[in-house]
Amino acid sequence: MARIAFILLCHKDPEAIIAQAERLTAAGDYMSIHFDARANPEHFNQISEALRDNPNVTFARKRIKCGWGEWSLVQATLNAIEVALDAFPRATHFYLLSGDCMAIKSAQYSHAFLDDRDRDFIESFDFFESDWIKTGMKEGRLIYRHFFNERTQPKRYYWALNLQKRLGLERDIPHDLQVQIGSQWWCLRRRTVEWIMDFTRQRKDVMRFFRTTWIPDETFFQTLVRHMVPEEEIDPRTLTFLMFSDYGMPVTFYNDHYDLLVSQDFLFARKISPEARELKARLGALYATEGVEFKISNEGRSLYKFLTGRGRIGRRFGMRFWETESSLGRERELLIVVCKKWHVAKRLLEQIRKATNIPAIEYLFNEESTPLPDLGGIQKTIAKRHRHRRALMRMLFDYFATDRLIICLDPGALDLLQDFCGDRSTTRLLEIDVEFTDEFLTGHAMRIGLAGEQTPPETLERLLPTIRHDMAFESDRIRDANFANHHRIREAGRMEENAGEVAQFLAISEDKAQEIVDIDYLFAD
Repeated sequence: MARIAFILLCHKDPEAIIAQAERLTAAGDYMSIHFDARANPEHFNQISEALRDNPNVTFARKRIKCGWGEWSLVQATLNAIEVALDAFPRATHFYLLSGDCMAIKSAQYSHAFLDDRDRDFIESFDFFESDWIKTGMKEGRLIYRHFFNERTQPKRYYWALNLQKRLGLERDIPHDLQVQIGSQWWCLRRRTVEWIMDFTRQRKDVMRFFRTTWIPDETFFQTLVRHMVPEEEIDPRTLTFLMFSDYGMPVTFYNDHYDLLVSQDFLFARKISPEARELKARLGALYATEGVEFKISNEGRSLYKFLTGRGRIGRRFGMRFWETESSLGRERELLIVVCKKWHVAKRLLEQIRKATNIPAIEYLFNEESTPLPDLGGIQKTIAKRHRHRRALMRMLFDYFATDRLIICLDPGALDLLQDFCGDRSTTRLLEIDVEFTDEFLTGHAMRIGLAGEQTPPETLERLLPTIRHDMAFESDRIRDANFANHHRIREAGRMEENAGEVAQFLAISEDKAQEIVDIDYLFAD
């Protein structure tokens, strides 16, 4: 009978990870866990302590910091596979999961499914001939070397990429490999996994190549399996059910999706909402149940496409995903820097980026030119960003694969502050109290069209007190709102005081916070 060693990549929600491990191993299967070294160490301690006495659970010997699109995701997978091969000699299959996945069939059904099909299940389509990549860079993923992360270091990423293009530093793909592409989520037989691990030790040239490709988790295993396994023993599909919205983001499943999920021709599904407790309980109980007959209709993707497609022509009877998902997510934390002097907030964000791994975005609701990833069009205009503000923020959390995100807002955006602070997510504010010189106020008046180059000095003299009062009024409104988790740093404040506020805002040590605020030019005009 098939026995599965689950390779679990995770970085959050320790209670869910513990429950998932206990549930899957109770059915006689195994689990090897890689918990992101970038994540909260207390969460890892909680998981390892809870599962310490479970003989069917093991942990990657070396935990690494993972980043979306990086080789680190592949290396984390290999680290977890290595210990699983040693720890679980009776495992017949290895199944890659994320912390957001859950079984949508019983263990009995899953084992019988694999017993009846002597196959490796992995999406693997020709990288150049298929249309698997819909938008964005294609050949450039392979022929250029990628040393930086596009999401966390966009300036360095594109600087290095453009430099290689200008200098013609293209490289050859290993001559004996036909690169394949497909979903990250696979289920492979033990023999195939052992071949892959042997290959990684023998072909250092191929390993060097993939280490600097972009998004290698979509090409590395897919290519190697095709290289090693006869075509008739590969089923080019994933056994994990996932759908993407019309903005290209993964669809999240909630309590009312149970019947839809169990009727799909897949063994697992992602992404299950952390808040879908009823769905998790029902699916968890299902995995241990015997004798269940599943009626496979497999209409999920076509039905979703139909409903969202009707929305484009004004005949919608199903709500669009941004209308039904009203919260950013209870487990998420939105950090908002509020400052009227935008350049001061941007300098502070630059310091935060250097000192932490928290993704930070500047005035996305105020400046049209703020660099944002392609989210299917919702990010294109200020009006769209405001209209679909929570959807935009959810998509950014998903894009950066994070539960903590920093943005900047102008103090005049009280409606946005009230909206985000009223969400079920945790919202923290850091207000930067700055001083306004007449020169700054004059420049501000010109930027917003209240004055021009030819405005008489006497007119400006009457105008500046009004502008100064308006800025004070905006700050007073924020304080009168009594937002929770409201922190302030002041231009006139002592560095120790400001560092303490930043430390609380970011939940970091005061020493690290002092590094952030200890720059002479932070408040300079």
